[in-house]
Amino acid sequence: MHWYKLAAGLMSVASVAEGRRSFQHVGKREPTPKSTHLDGESALEHFLATRQVPAAKFANANTTKYAVNGTGIPDVDFDAGESYSGYLPITDNPDDTDELFFWFFPSSATNFTEKEILLWLNGGPGCSSFEGLIQENGPFIWQYGTLKPVPNPWSWNRLTNVVWVEQPIGTGFSRGKVTATSEEDVAAQFLGFWKNFIDLFELQGYKVYIAGESYAGAYCPYIASAMLDKNDTAYYNVSGMMIYDPVLGDGVVQDSVTTVPFVDYHHNLMSFNDSFSAYIHGLHDSCGFADYNDKYLVYPPSGPQPPDYSDSVSRECRNLWSDVLNEALSINPCFDVYQVATTCPLLWDILGFPGTIDYLPEGGSIYFNRTDVKTAIHADLDTTWEACASSNVFVGGDSSDPSSWVVLPHVIDATQNVIIGHGSLDMILLPNGTLLTIQNTTWGGKLGFQSAPTEPFFVPFHTLSTADDIQSSTDEVALGSIAAAGVLGTAHTERGLTYVSVDLSGHMIPQYAPSAAFRQLEFLLGRVDSLSSLQPFTTEPDYPQPPASSLGNGTGPATYSSGSANKSSDGSDTQASKKSSAAKLRIRGVGAAAAAGAAVMGY
Repeated sequence: MHWYKLAAGLMSVASVAEGRRSFQHVGKREPTPKSTHLDGESALEHFLATRQVPAAKFANANTTKYAVNGTGIPDVDFDAGESYSGYLPITDNPDDTDELFFWFFPSSATNFTEKEILLWLNGGPGCSSFEGLIQENGPFIWQYGTLKPVPNPWSWNRLTNVVWVEQPIGTGFSRGKVTATSEEDVAAQFLGFWKNFIDLFELQGYKVYIAGESYAGAYCPYIASAMLDKNDTAYYNVSGMMIYDPVLGDGVVQDSVTTVPFVDYHHNLMSFNDSFSAYIHGLHDSCGFADYNDKYLVYPPSGPQPPDYSDSVSRECRNLWSDVLNEALSINPCFDVYQVATTCPLLWDILGFPGTIDYLPEGGSIYFNRTDVKTAIHADLDTTWEACASSNVFVGGDSSDPSSWVVLPHVIDATQNVIIGHGSLDMILLPNGTLLTIQNTTWGGKLGFQSAPTEPFFVPFHTLSTADDIQSSTDEVALGSIAAAGVLGTAHTERGLTYVSVDLSGHMIPQYAPSAAFRQLEFLLGRVDSLSSLQPFTTEPDYPQPPASSLGNGTGPATYSSGSANKSSDGSDTQASKKSSAAKLRIRGVGAAAAAGAAVMGY
């Protein structure tokens, strides 16, 4: 009997248009007795016990006007706990009309004493961080295709204080004049807001962790770097950063260069006919992409990659990624570039787009555009909220260099605590594109990873993580929050940078793989010492875990080409690739510009 079956038995005693999500950013058995937790609680009882609403921690005369009634959030039929939302200016002038909008949820743990806060940013540019709050890692979650919001046992505020901020100016409810021309401008404006936020909630000296996804691969490193440059730990005590499926480097490297191998791996999801398949494989070779992967996706790196590579690539070669997307949509009209395993029908979504295609059925409404929701969170009633801004949030576009050139290495070297994660089913930003970018990044005095990622990424087993638990449960809350466990990818750490791939996840890892993201947050915060740790979740410290000998190597998709990602720079197989064919080839990475050289738009 496998250890997890034994454990289960023991516990059974009794979103393609600018300004939208698209490219702005994935045998029967008889009933068995209800599953119980270790102490006899049902799954629902256990969760509700651990999410009991603690006394308010940040309520004072200054914060009263920002307080949100935890029992008065529209459609949320439970107490979401202490939170605060509203506007704060981006300068020290209280009358400044350029303001960012935030929603702050303090830690929901009754015994939480850590002086730390995590900032979450979505991407775009111009996509609201409230998408992250309501569909990824907030205390209540309303996924597309579901009836109503439910408590989120994977909410990040179960581990720490978390604030979701809509930035830069022009994003979500944030208001004022768009003046930013670069990431440096965005960071400067954000630091002004952040100082006001710290003063409002008296968070001076707190450790600051920064996390985000997609275009936040630019936002987060630039903001973190600017904070570090202040050398002021009272307000900007940056202690770590985590970025998911991030925009990091050259656009063509992050998409078209690795598109065909991605298609080959996921050929059952993109079953192209012979003529189109021959066409894209011909381009992969004639454009030099095959040679690029073979030369540069190696460990240690063979050397720096060509600067301004996109400028040297023809339009036909640059368009390879968009050609594949268009063909995929012709075969599967519900194809979702954010999560390529998605099929029809389109599911209704309270944010208006369940995938690549915008979709809001008759009678549906955008949650944050409802007057009752705006009123509950102190938002401007006259603002038309958009998940991703239809107007530019940069004047003339973002003029900054890719974050992987300077600011990302700065943050890694200063904090020794940076995580880059990527979902293996994401095509808006391709997995090996991130690995190629990492292999072209210098930090800690060296270029790239010196060894290929092979270590297992382990997500602890937990309540409702086994088939027996799931099938025997009748708990609505628990069944609305099922999440995976076990070895779910590959993780690797060198010189303060951790790369982690996540199996069966699309672009938004906290949405598609919430338990995986929860574990990654525990690692970022220092609650566990590695992503291969067998330590249980800190929220379920007594739940049994497997023996270390059962883990093996990491798992995940194959490296898309002839195995270059498992080759050393001299062309020899690495030790990991010799161990087993299953661990031989791996996808890692992200990246990408939108089709035809347009700016990347993503959550």
